[in-house]
Amino acid sequence: MLKDAFDGFCMALADAVPGVSGGTVAFIMGFYDDFVGSIDRIVFGKKDEKKQGLRYLLKLGIGWAVGMGAAVMVLTAMFEKHIYAVSSLFIGFIAASIPLIFRDEKESTKDVKKGLLFGVLGAGIVTAVTVANGSGSVSSLDLSALTLSSGIRLFFIGMIAISAMFLPGISGSTLLLVFGAYLPVMTAVKGFMIMKMEYLPGLFVYVLGAAAGAATTVRGIRTCLEKHRTQTIWMILGMMVGSLYAIIMGPTTLDVPQPAMSLHTFRWFFALIGAVLVLGMETAKNRKEAISADSLAQQEN
Repeated sequence: MLKDAFDGFCMALADAVPGVSGGTVAFIMGFYDDFVGSIDRIVFGKKDEKKQGLRYLLKLGIGWAVGMGAAVMVLTAMFEKHIYAVSSLFIGFIAASIPLIFRDEKESTKDVKKGLLFGVLGAGIVTAVTVANGSGSVSSLDLSALTLSSGIRLFFIGMIAISAMFLPGISGSTLLLVFGAYLPVMTAVKGFMIMKMEYLPGLFVYVLGAAAGAATTVRGIRTCLEKHRTQTIWMILGMMVGSLYAIIMGPTTLDVPQPAMSLHTFRWFFALIGAVLVLGMETAKNRKEAISADSLAQQEN
């Protein structure tokens, strides 16, 4: 129970910030297959499988809810007041995650010719969406004053963002950032937590989109990882690289736009903290695997 809740807590911290997805955390800490498999069992499994998946996700969800609540209360203020420090932290997360995924997926990434095109495609998709968002064609969202057009847009943003959460690559929060919805959604969650009910309709539409995205994409993601793992992992890595550009452009999406990040505004210390946090997750996973191996060896003896 505590282990699954802690895993969920770590996922929430990643999901709350544009940088590393909860899927990346699950991948690094070694419970990704359990996470995706449980969702797949709930949506497509038989009665016993649904119960098994639901039990696991409830335990994971308790930790996730605590982590998300803590992150939302802190990050909305930090994101506006210390955008360059926070963005540098996110870049450190991603920069440390990419080589770890290359190492853990050595067999899947060694065929460069087979996967490179998909890596370029993944990076191109995220970069193109970021450029389109920065062109001014996307209006700002206000979840406290929902309209039909903004509701439809929010529904599809929820679908896309939750899909990214399942991938050990691009962050759902990064996609919210790309679409100009990160601060509006985080502000709405924070407002709802302090009983501002005007945010409830917008959050309900967003959650509906997220549920629809989960139901329609998890089977496809799982199939791609099982049958086309090389291409899928390379696309994930490409999307991670593309998300670096999205984070660099993140300051331009604030209510009061700031210049895009440059070498002058990049904060090396915070980037280092981000990298250390990812490496700490990897160390925790390795320790857990070592303990599991020792326990199995003792049982066999």
